[in-house]
Amino acid sequence: MSKPDDLLVDVAAMVESEQTNQVSLTVVVPGAVITGRLAPEAVWRARVAEVLKDSDRLGPFATIFVTAGAGAPAQQGDKPSHLHFHVARILQGSLGIPETGGMYRIAIKDVSAWTVGDFSYSDH
Repeated sequence: MSKPDDLLVDVAAMVESEQTNQVSLTVVVPGAVITGRLAPEAVWRARVAEVLKDSDRLGPFATIFVTAGAGAPAQQGDKPSHLHFHVARILQGSLGIPETGGMYRIAIKDVSAWTVGDFSYSDH
């Protein structure tokens, strides 16, 4: 999308303001369909940092997620530029990858289609 969908921006802003991760969303972006729950950016960053810090190889990157931009108060009129997915999957045929869900950050301007709710998939 050349211009982010205002309605999708409003959904993201509500997730940020309510600090909730109960909204399921499915989006189409170049090369992928992603389905999962939206999370506020601060919650998403904290969870990514938690996962990274437990890794011997990736542990040093954890600090980036808790320091860069984290905790900075949103300014009045600031609108989210990204969606932060928690427990999300890339849909590929009848499979969801990864099976356990992942953490994805997607630029709202890259979303070409979306719907509230997540798609189910099965191996049947």
